[in-house]
Amino acid sequence: MKTRILLVALFAACLRTFAQPATPPILTVAVFDFESKDDAVRDLGPKVAMLVNASLSAEPQLITVERADLEKVLGEQEVGLAIPVEPETAAKVGHLIGAKVLVTGRVFKSDNELIVVAKIMSSETGRVYGELVRGVPSASIPDVSSDLAKKIAASIQQHADTFVAKGETREERMAKIRLALKDKTLPSVSVSLAERHYGSPTIDPAAETELSKILQECGFKVLDEKTSGRADVEITGEAFSTFGMRKGNLISCKARIELKAHTRAGELLVVDRRTSVAVDVAEQTAAKSALQNAALDVAESLLPKLVR
Repeated sequence: MKTRILLVALFAACLRTFAQPATPPILTVAVFDFESKDDAVRDLGPKVAMLVNASLSAEPQLITVERADLEKVLGEQEVGLAIPVEPETAAKVGHLIGAKVLVTGRVFKSDNELIVVAKIMSSETGRVYGELVRGVPSASIPDVSSDLAKKIAASIQQHADTFVAKGETREERMAKIRLALKDKTLPSVSVSLAERHYGSPTIDPAAETELSKILQECGFKVLDEKTSGRADVEITGEAFSTFGMRKGNLISCKARIELKAHTRAGELLVVDRRTSVAVDVAEQTAAKSALQNAALDVAESLLPKLVR
């Protein structure tokens, strides 16, 4: 499912934070069907893609998106694994499926050779690399696919740093929000998010606390249940977190925030939602960090919509 794909992708991104400087980043890879339009190789494209995906899944520094999950997510968008993926659309597709690296290619015959070409694209930076294998027309497709997968893995590891965009700090993101609100009249705001962690009780509302803190840091007057009167804008919704996966002594938790913002008169200003993941050695800490990350993510798009 889509949430599972996003979880794997975000977990891989979080692991980079805990890696030593000399450790290559763990990247999430999605393999799309290879093009094979010529009659001589008509059915080989999906087979090559499946075999390449299987070989890449054995690489320790790569996390592959399962083909079944990939097909389900793309199917929900009324597209398939044969969707044309180009550098111009890589960012959108990568965000949709939660992958940093997209792999596609082409299978064809030229004279007395079977040629398989792979295009390796970053969904964040737009960088594109290529790899190629050649074989006789009767070459074993599993062998050819395995050889290509080894080249793809080596290329990804060699250029790993170019596949990932430099992340913004919280301070940089807060500065962007403040800039979007500059010279605006800010309404008073109240925040009420029901919160739950699946697996153990929630001690305190991390998402509501973080969103309220962001609002205050940006100059909004935040009202709570102890404040008399109603706020100009009321933000309501729910937030939940859940255990994701364990890798070594690290635990990942996924969090999601879904909210609505109404004016005091009942006008719906915005509906938004975000999903995020955090990693820690303790489940509760990872869960709360994930909720805080999701709150900051949603604040970037939410806050500018609260002002007239």
